[in-house]
Amino acid sequence: MMWWKCPRTRFPVGAGALAVSVLCWLYIFPVERLPDEKELVREVLRRGRAWTRNHSAMQGFRKQLDDCCDPGHLFSMTKVNTPVGENLWFDGEFLYSLIIDNATYSLFPQDTPFKLPLKRCSVVGNGGILKGSRCGKQIDEADFVIRCNLPPLTSDYSLDVGTKTQLVTVNPSIIDKRFQNLLWSRKSFVESLKVYKSSYVYMPAFSMRHGTEPSLRVYYTLTDFSANQTVLFANPNFLRNVGKFWKNKGVHSKRLSTGLFMVSAALSLCEEVTVYGFWPFQIDLKWNPIRHHYYDDVLPLSGFHSMPEEFLQLWLLHKSGILRMQLGQCNSEEPQ
Repeated sequence: MMWWKCPRTRFPVGAGALAVSVLCWLYIFPVERLPDEKELVREVLRRGRAWTRNHSAMQGFRKQLDDCCDPGHLFSMTKVNTPVGENLWFDGEFLYSLIIDNATYSLFPQDTPFKLPLKRCSVVGNGGILKGSRCGKQIDEADFVIRCNLPPLTSDYSLDVGTKTQLVTVNPSIIDKRFQNLLWSRKSFVESLKVYKSSYVYMPAFSMRHGTEPSLRVYYTLTDFSANQTVLFANPNFLRNVGKFWKNKGVHSKRLSTGLFMVSAALSLCEEVTVYGFWPFQIDLKWNPIRHHYYDDVLPLSGFHSMPEEFLQLWLLHKSGILRMQLGQCNSEEPQ
C-alpha cells in the first residue's frame, strides 16, 4: 500500500490507526456506487440491439492487453516461456514458488498451440440468462469456442448453449468435489469430458498450492486413458498481470472470475469476440427471476469475486464496440 500518501493524525493511537487505515483504503479504493440490477436492465433495454464494431478501439484495447499481459506468449505454460530451472512464483499465493524441474517441464507444449490470431471467438459464461436464449447455433458458428468450468452440454441445454468447444477451463476445486480428486473416479471423469471432444483443458495448476496436485492428476489421467483432450496449464505470470490490469480499471476482488480471465485472453488472441452468459443478476431483461447458472442455482463463495464490477467493465467494452455482449434471445428482437 502507498502509506506515504496517507494523512497523519493526532487521534489516540487506536483511533488514529483506524482512521488512517480507513482513509488509506478510500484513497486506494475509492467508493463508487454500483448501479443495481434494475438500473442495468433499463440501461441494456435503452441501448437496444444496435451495436457497431469499433476496429480502432479494438486495436487500442488489444495493445493494452499485449503490453501488460502478452497473452499470445504467456496464456499457457510452454517450454518456450517456462524453461527448466525457472523459479515460478504462484499468482494466488504470497511468497510461494516452484523451481521448474525436468519432470514438470516435460508436461508443457513446445509453444502456444493455437495458430494466431484466432478469428471469431465465442466466450461462454454460465449465467442463468442463457436459459431459453436459443443461442446454441450462434455460439457454435464461431471459429473458437471457450467455455468455463466444465459446464453441462447435454441435449437439455444444447439449444441454448451449443455443443462446440475448443477450450474449456477446469477449476481444481471441481476435481475435488465432483471427482474425488481422481482417486477413485478416473474413468467417469474421462467419460464426462467426451462431450468437449478434442478440446484444450485449461487449468491453473500453479496459482494456489492446493490446486497443483488435482491439476497434475487431470493431466496424467487423460494421458493414461489416451483421451482426446489436451491439458494446458495457465501461466501464473499471465493471470497475475491480468488481475493487475483489471484492478487498475476498477475491479477490486480477491480474484477475477474465470470468465473475465478468458475474455481478457480472447480480446488479445481473437479478431472478433462475442460473450454469452455474462449476467450476474437475479432478473433477466423481461424482469423475470432467473437462476444463477443456466443449469443450477448454486451461488459462488461470497466476497471472492466481484461480478457486478466485472459486468460493468464488459458492458463498457460492448458500448465501445470492442466486444459484443449477447444478453437477449438470439432469435428474437430482444436487446443484446
